[in-house]
Amino acid sequence: MPAPSPELLEKLCALARRLREENADFTEHHEDGQRWYNRGYANGMLRALRDLLGEETPCGQALDDPALLAGHEVMAWGRAYRHGERVGEQETHEITGSS
Repeated sequence: MPAPSPELLEKLCALARRLREENADFTEHHEDGQRWYNRGYANGMLRALRDLLGEETPCGQALDDPALLAGHEVMAWGRAYRHGERVGEQETHEITGSS
Protein backbone atom coordinates (compact mmCIF):
# COMPACT_ATOMS: atom_id res chain seq x y z
CA MET A 1 0.00 0.00 0.00
CA PRO A 2 1.54 3.34 -1.01
CA ALA A 3 2.00 6.01 1.65
CA PRO A 4 -0.26 9.05 1.49
CA SER A 5 1.04 12.07 -0.39
CA PRO A 6 3.19 14.44 1.66
CA GLU A 7 0.42 17.06 1.51
CA LEU A 8 -2.24 14.68 2.83
CA LEU A 9 0.11 13.32 5.46
CA GLU A 10 0.85 16.84 6.72
CA LYS A 11 -2.86 17.67 6.92
CA LEU A 12 -3.57 14.47 8.86
CA CYS A 13 -0.63 15.09 11.18
CA ALA A 14 -1.70 18.69 11.77
CA LEU A 15 -5.22 17.57 12.67
CA ALA A 16 -3.98 14.86 15.03
CA ARG A 17 -1.61 17.32 16.73
CA ARG A 18 -4.33 19.96 17.09
CA LEU A 19 -6.82 17.50 18.57
CA ARG A 20 -4.22 16.23 21.03
CA GLU A 21 -3.16 19.73 22.06
CA GLU A 22 -6.75 20.95 22.49
CA ASN A 23 -7.59 17.89 24.58
CA ALA A 24 -4.33 17.36 26.45
CA ASP A 25 -6.14 17.51 29.80
CA PHE A 26 -8.99 15.19 28.80
CA THR A 27 -8.48 12.92 31.83
CA GLU A 28 -9.34 15.83 34.10
CA HIS A 29 -12.73 16.37 32.43
CA HIS A 30 -14.95 13.34 32.91
CA GLU A 31 -17.98 15.54 32.38
CA ASP A 32 -16.90 16.38 28.82
CA GLY A 33 -17.26 13.31 26.64
CA GLN A 34 -16.38 15.36 23.55
CA ARG A 35 -12.84 15.91 24.85
CA TRP A 36 -12.47 12.17 25.39
CA TYR A 37 -13.90 11.43 21.94
CA ASN A 38 -11.58 13.94 20.25
CA ARG A 39 -8.52 12.60 22.05
CA GLY A 40 -9.51 9.06 21.09
CA TYR A 41 -10.08 10.18 17.50
CA ALA A 42 -6.55 11.60 17.35
CA ASN A 43 -5.14 8.39 18.83
CA GLY A 44 -7.05 6.37 16.23
CA MET A 45 -5.61 8.54 13.48
CA LEU A 46 -2.12 7.92 14.81
CA ARG A 47 -2.76 4.17 15.04
CA ALA A 48 -3.79 4.11 11.38
CA LEU A 49 -0.77 6.19 10.37
CA ARG A 50 1.55 4.01 12.44
CA ASP A 51 0.32 0.95 10.56
CA LEU A 52 0.36 2.70 7.20
CA LEU A 53 3.80 4.27 7.56
CA GLY A 54 5.42 1.55 9.65
CA GLU A 55 6.54 4.17 12.20
CA GLU A 56 6.21 3.83 15.97
CA THR A 57 5.69 7.58 16.37
CA PRO A 58 3.83 8.81 13.29
CA CYS A 59 3.82 12.59 12.97
CA GLY A 60 6.36 12.62 15.81
CA GLN A 61 3.58 11.62 18.22
CA ALA A 62 3.57 8.59 20.50
CA LEU A 63 0.26 6.80 20.90
CA ASP A 64 -1.58 7.37 24.16
CA ASP A 65 -0.49 5.07 26.96
CA PRO A 66 -3.25 2.49 27.49
CA ALA A 67 -2.83 3.05 31.25
CA LEU A 68 -4.55 6.43 30.77
CA LEU A 69 -7.83 4.58 30.27
CA ALA A 70 -7.41 2.10 33.11
CA GLY A 71 -10.59 2.18 35.16
CA HIS A 72 -12.38 4.42 32.67
CA GLU A 73 -13.24 1.85 30.00
CA VAL A 74 -16.78 1.18 31.24
CA MET A 75 -17.64 4.80 31.96
CA ALA A 76 -19.36 7.03 29.39
CA TRP A 77 -16.21 9.08 28.84
CA GLY A 78 -14.05 5.98 28.39
CA ARG A 79 -16.50 4.60 25.85
CA ALA A 80 -16.44 7.99 24.08
CA TYR A 81 -12.64 7.72 23.83
CA ARG A 82 -12.81 4.19 22.38
CA HIS A 83 -15.53 5.18 19.92
CA GLY A 84 -13.50 8.18 18.77
CA GLU A 85 -10.46 5.96 18.45
CA ARG A 86 -12.30 3.48 16.21
CA VAL A 87 -13.77 6.24 14.04
CA GLY A 88 -10.46 8.10 13.76
CA GLU A 89 -8.64 4.95 12.70
CA GLN A 90 -11.34 3.93 10.22
CA GLU A 91 -11.67 7.37 8.65
CA THR A 92 -7.92 7.77 8.33
CA HIS A 93 -7.75 4.47 6.47
CA GLU A 94 -10.62 5.60 4.23
CA ILE A 95 -9.05 9.00 3.53
CA THR A 96 -5.70 7.45 2.65
CA GLY A 97 -7.27 4.70 0.56
CA SER A 98 -5.84 2.00 2.78
CA SER A 99 -9.12 0.58 4.09
